[in-house]
Amino acid sequence: MTQFDLVIGTHNAKKLVELQMMLPTSLASLSTLAQIPGAIDVVEDGTTFDENAAKKATQQAIHLGRWVLAEDSGLAVDALGGDPGVYSARYAGEHGDDAANNEKLLDQLAGVPAEKRGAGFHCHLCLSDPEGRVRLTASGVCRGRIAESLSGNAGFGYDPLFIVREYHRTFGQLDLTVKRAISHRSRGLRQLLPSLRTLIQSEL
Repeated sequence: MTQFDLVIGTHNAKKLVELQMMLPTSLASLSTLAQIPGAIDVVEDGTTFDENAAKKATQQAIHLGRWVLAEDSGLAVDALGGDPGVYSARYAGEHGDDAANNEKLLDQLAGVPAEKRGAGFHCHLCLSDPEGRVRLTASGVCRGRIAESLSGNAGFGYDPLFIVREYHRTFGQLDLTVKRAISHRSRGLRQLLPSLRTLIQSEL
Protein backbone atom coordinates (compact mmCIF):
# COMPACT_ATOMS: atom_id res chain seq x y z
CA MET A 1 0.00 0.00 0.00
CA THR A 2 1.28 3.47 -0.89
CA GLN A 3 2.10 5.68 2.10
CA PHE A 4 1.08 9.29 2.46
CA ASP A 5 4.14 11.55 2.76
CA LEU A 6 3.63 13.97 5.66
CA VAL A 7 6.12 16.47 7.04
CA ILE A 8 5.72 17.48 10.69
CA GLY A 9 6.61 21.17 10.83
CA THR A 10 8.98 20.92 13.79
CA HIS A 11 12.55 19.95 14.62
CA ASN A 12 11.33 18.33 17.85
CA ALA A 13 11.67 14.54 17.69
CA LYS A 14 9.35 14.12 20.70
CA LYS A 15 6.44 15.60 18.73
CA LEU A 16 7.15 13.15 15.93
CA VAL A 17 7.01 10.21 18.34
CA GLU A 18 3.72 11.48 19.77
CA LEU A 19 2.09 11.57 16.33
CA GLN A 20 3.59 8.22 15.34
CA MET A 21 1.86 6.67 18.35
CA MET A 22 -1.50 7.94 17.09
CA LEU A 23 -1.13 7.50 13.32
CA PRO A 24 -0.29 4.00 11.96
CA THR A 25 2.91 3.84 9.91
CA SER A 26 0.95 1.87 7.33
CA LEU A 27 -1.09 5.00 6.67
CA ALA A 28 1.55 7.73 6.57
CA SER A 29 5.31 8.20 6.33
CA LEU A 30 6.26 10.91 8.82
CA SER A 31 9.37 13.07 8.95
CA THR A 32 10.41 16.24 10.79
CA LEU A 33 12.12 19.35 9.47
CA ALA A 34 15.34 18.13 11.08
CA GLN A 35 15.38 15.28 8.55
CA ILE A 36 14.84 17.53 5.52
CA PRO A 37 17.72 19.48 3.99
CA GLY A 38 16.68 22.96 2.91
CA ALA A 39 13.70 23.38 5.24
CA ILE A 40 13.13 27.04 6.11
CA ASP A 41 12.63 28.81 9.42
CA VAL A 42 9.24 30.49 9.28
CA VAL A 43 8.94 33.75 11.23
CA GLU A 44 6.27 33.31 13.90
CA ASP A 45 4.92 36.85 13.96
CA GLY A 46 1.20 36.03 14.11
CA THR A 47 -0.91 37.46 16.92
CA THR A 48 -2.69 34.15 17.62
CA PHE A 49 -1.73 30.48 17.84
CA ASP A 50 -3.81 29.61 14.79
CA GLU A 51 -2.18 32.36 12.70
CA ASN A 52 1.29 31.06 13.54
CA ALA A 53 0.31 27.43 12.89
CA ALA A 54 -1.09 28.39 9.47
CA LYS A 55 2.04 30.37 8.58
CA LYS A 56 4.34 27.53 9.56
CA ALA A 57 2.30 24.97 7.62
CA THR A 58 1.60 26.89 4.41
CA GLN A 59 4.96 28.60 3.93
CA GLN A 60 6.91 25.40 4.60
CA ALA A 61 4.60 23.39 2.32
CA ILE A 62 5.10 25.79 -0.58
CA HIS A 63 8.86 25.81 -0.03
CA LEU A 64 9.16 22.03 0.15
CA GLY A 65 6.37 21.14 -2.25
CA ARG A 66 5.06 18.64 0.31
CA TRP A 67 2.18 18.19 2.75
CA VAL A 68 3.03 19.85 6.08
CA LEU A 69 1.33 19.56 9.46
CA ALA A 70 2.39 22.38 11.78
CA GLU A 71 1.34 23.51 15.22
CA ASP A 72 1.69 26.46 17.52
CA SER A 73 1.15 26.16 21.22
CA GLY A 74 1.64 28.01 24.45
CA LEU A 75 0.34 28.99 27.85
CA ALA A 76 -2.45 31.50 28.46
CA VAL A 77 -2.90 32.71 32.05
CA ASP A 78 -6.29 34.14 32.98
CA ALA A 79 -5.00 36.73 35.47
CA LEU A 80 -2.54 38.04 32.85
CA GLY A 81 -5.15 38.56 30.15
CA GLY A 82 -4.01 35.51 28.22
CA ASP A 83 -0.26 36.18 28.44
CA PRO A 84 2.30 34.86 27.74
CA GLY A 85 0.26 33.42 24.83
CA VAL A 86 2.11 33.39 21.49
CA TYR A 87 5.18 34.72 23.31
CA SER A 88 5.35 31.70 25.66
CA ALA A 89 8.73 30.46 24.43
CA ARG A 90 10.31 33.93 24.60
CA TYR A 91 8.37 35.45 27.49
CA ALA A 92 11.52 36.58 29.34
CA GLY A 93 13.26 37.72 26.15
CA GLU A 94 15.44 34.86 24.94
CA HIS A 95 13.71 32.07 23.01
CA GLY A 96 13.57 28.79 24.91
CA ASP A 97 15.00 29.98 28.26
CA ASP A 98 12.67 27.90 30.43
CA ALA A 99 14.15 28.98 33.76
CA ALA A 100 13.85 32.69 32.95
CA ASN A 101 10.33 32.28 31.55
CA ASN A 102 9.17 30.45 34.69
CA GLU A 103 10.78 33.03 36.94
CA LYS A 104 9.06 35.87 35.09
CA LEU A 105 5.70 34.12 35.26
CA LEU A 106 6.02 33.65 39.02
CA ASP A 107 6.99 37.31 39.41
CA GLN A 108 3.98 38.43 37.36
CA LEU A 109 1.66 36.34 39.53
CA ALA A 110 3.20 37.28 42.89
CA GLY A 111 0.41 37.80 45.43
CA VAL A 112 -2.31 36.35 43.18
CA PRO A 113 -4.31 33.76 45.19
CA ALA A 114 -4.63 30.14 44.04
CA GLU A 115 -8.26 30.50 42.97
CA LYS A 116 -7.29 33.24 40.51
CA ARG A 117 -4.28 31.48 38.97
CA GLY A 118 -6.26 29.60 36.30
CA ALA A 119 -4.51 28.92 33.01
CA GLY A 120 -4.69 26.82 29.89
CA PHE A 121 -2.17 25.19 27.61
CA HIS A 122 -3.34 25.74 24.01
CA CYS A 123 -2.36 23.88 20.84
CA HIS A 124 -3.47 24.81 17.31
CA LEU A 125 -2.75 22.47 14.39
CA CYS A 126 -2.83 23.23 10.69
CA LEU A 127 -2.40 20.93 7.67
CA SER A 128 -1.34 22.47 4.37
CA ASP A 129 -1.22 20.80 0.96
CA PRO A 130 1.89 21.29 -1.24
CA GLU A 131 0.30 24.32 -2.89
CA GLY A 132 0.00 26.14 0.43
CA ARG A 133 -3.74 25.68 0.89
CA VAL A 134 -5.03 25.03 4.40
CA ARG A 135 -6.87 21.72 4.32
CA LEU A 136 -7.46 20.90 7.99
CA THR A 137 -7.28 22.69 11.33
CA ALA A 138 -7.85 21.56 14.91
CA SER A 139 -7.13 22.74 18.43
CA GLY A 140 -6.85 21.38 21.94
CA VAL A 141 -6.81 22.94 25.41
CA CYS A 142 -5.74 21.56 28.77
CA ARG A 143 -6.95 23.63 31.73
CA GLY A 144 -5.16 23.94 35.05
CA ARG A 145 -3.66 26.54 37.35
CA ILE A 146 -0.24 28.01 38.01
CA ALA A 147 1.60 26.84 41.12
CA GLU A 148 3.47 29.19 43.41
CA SER A 149 6.74 27.27 43.00
CA LEU A 150 8.34 24.75 40.65
CA SER A 151 7.59 21.05 41.18
CA GLY A 152 8.87 18.07 39.22
CA ASN A 153 11.66 17.49 36.72
CA ALA A 154 9.68 15.90 33.89
CA GLY A 155 8.64 17.74 30.76
CA PHE A 156 9.87 21.17 29.72
CA GLY A 157 8.81 24.80 29.52
CA TYR A 158 6.12 25.72 32.05
CA ASP A 159 5.38 22.07 32.95
CA PRO A 160 6.80 22.35 36.53
CA LEU A 161 4.37 25.22 37.23
CA PHE A 162 1.21 23.93 35.53
CA ILE A 163 -1.01 22.04 37.99
CA VAL A 164 -3.56 19.68 36.45
CA ARG A 165 -6.52 19.91 38.81
CA GLU A 166 -7.70 16.32 38.34
CA TYR A 167 -4.32 14.97 39.46
CA HIS A 168 -3.29 17.71 41.92
CA ARG A 169 0.17 17.55 40.36
CA THR A 170 2.12 19.59 37.86
CA PHE A 171 2.95 18.35 34.38
CA GLY A 172 6.51 18.21 35.69
CA GLN A 173 5.44 15.58 38.25
CA LEU A 174 3.19 13.48 36.04
CA ASP A 175 4.21 10.32 34.24
CA LEU A 176 4.80 10.93 30.53
CA THR A 177 2.04 8.48 29.59
CA VAL A 178 -0.49 10.43 31.64
CA LYS A 179 0.69 13.77 30.29
CA ARG A 180 0.50 12.48 26.73
CA ALA A 181 -3.08 11.36 27.29
CA ILE A 182 -4.38 14.69 28.62
CA SER A 183 -2.09 17.32 27.07
CA HIS A 184 -3.32 20.11 24.81
CA ARG A 185 -1.33 18.63 21.91
CA SER A 186 -2.79 15.14 22.25
CA ARG A 187 -6.30 16.60 22.52
CA GLY A 188 -5.74 18.61 19.37
CA LEU A 189 -4.34 15.59 17.54
CA ARG A 190 -7.29 13.42 18.58
CA GLN A 191 -9.63 16.07 17.19
CA LEU A 192 -7.65 16.20 13.93
CA LEU A 193 -7.08 12.48 13.34
CA PRO A 194 -10.50 11.37 11.99
CA SER A 195 -10.44 14.07 9.30
CA LEU A 196 -6.75 13.43 8.62
CA ARG A 197 -7.35 9.73 8.10
CA THR A 198 -10.19 10.47 5.69
CA LEU A 199 -8.09 12.99 3.76
CA ILE A 200 -5.10 10.62 3.52
CA GLN A 201 -7.26 7.81 2.21
CA SER A 202 -8.79 10.12 -0.42
CA GLU A 203 -5.34 11.25 -1.58
CA LEU A 204 -3.78 7.78 -1.92
